[in-house]
Amino acid sequence: MQRRKNKKGLGFNNMIKVELDLMLIKRNITLTELSEKVGITIANLSILKTGKAKAIRFSTLSEICKALDCQVSDILKYVDQ
Repeated sequence: MQRRKNKKGLGFNNMIKVELDLMLIKRNITLTELSEKVGITIANLSILKTGKAKAIRFSTLSEICKALDCQVSDILKYVDQ
């Protein structure tokens, strides 16, 4: 199966930048602490943090934002490449 490409030849998931690591630093919280607060494994949070996730549930995103007291736009950015 071929990956869909945008006009510039980049995969669509390359257009969303995950800045979870920056929010963790701003909130002075570790990935382990966030994992405990939201009930998501460290492995899955790590996949999200490194930008390797292909999708995220709204409920997961909501729990992360609640735990970090932030908005979705604080951790996900659209990058027009």
